[in-house]
Amino acid sequence: MSPTDAVALLLLAQAPAVAEVPPPYRVGPGDVLEVVVDGRPDLSRLPTVQTTGSVWLPRAGEVEVRGLTTGEIASRVRPLLAGEDLVSPRVAVRVREYQSQFVWVRGAVLRPGRKPLRSGTRLVDALLDAGGFQDGASGEVVLERSAGAFADGTRSARFRFAGASPTLEELEQLGLPLLAGDVITAMIQRWVTVSGAVRRPGRHEFEGTLTLSRAVEAAGGILRNGSERVLVRRKDGEIEVDLGAVREGRVEDLALAPGDQVVVRARRL
Repeated sequence: MSPTDAVALLLLAQAPAVAEVPPPYRVGPGDVLEVVVDGRPDLSRLPTVQTTGSVWLPRAGEVEVRGLTTGEIASRVRPLLAGEDLVSPRVAVRVREYQSQFVWVRGAVLRPGRKPLRSGTRLVDALLDAGGFQDGASGEVVLERSAGAFADGTRSARFRFAGASPTLEELEQLGLPLLAGDVITAMIQRWVTVSGAVRRPGRHEFEGTLTLSRAVEAAGGILRNGSERVLVRRKDGEIEVDLGAVREGRVEDLALAPGDQVVVRARRL
């Protein structure tokens, strides 16, 4: 999957779910409910959950609904509506507007910001709500959990989505159910540039830790006319490193940083 391809994300969202079953949605203040009483439009309403955690319904009055699922709300309302004119009321409840719980998406997405948490919202749903990855995204996503933890006890998980044909592991990760307060960060692609007397000059992806010798190896190694005295250009200056001395253990290999420019110069004849 190209990091900039939102269509690929959409295809992933439509793939068969292989992730864990999401927890049921529990309503909170700000959510708009739709309460339908079969055959009794006079008792049906579109109430908003108040800051007190309750809604007002005809005949039932104030009903505490904070923290309940829609099925639990229907079960609570049903006996409150029963009467001589309605012996066995049939009540259906659904969330019309999700306004009480949110996740945040930031980083290299087209529409970063706060996104409503709906029933069954998955990681891929939040990324799609944010418009998918923007140019310069790496396909790497960090999910930080403020309420609760992941199965391994940590509060942060890192995923990488790199292909148009997702693996089962990627499908499971994209199908991860989100919790209120989750923060999703789409990481920016990080590069180092290797130029000059190497076999494959150009940009090379920066992942984890990257040393100068490894970057030169990734560029195919130094050509026969190349010098082992390699120049590293950074925003705050230049560093010259003797790769021959590094190989012999006399000098420590230089740890590179994203944005570094590695220049392998030709030897003077």
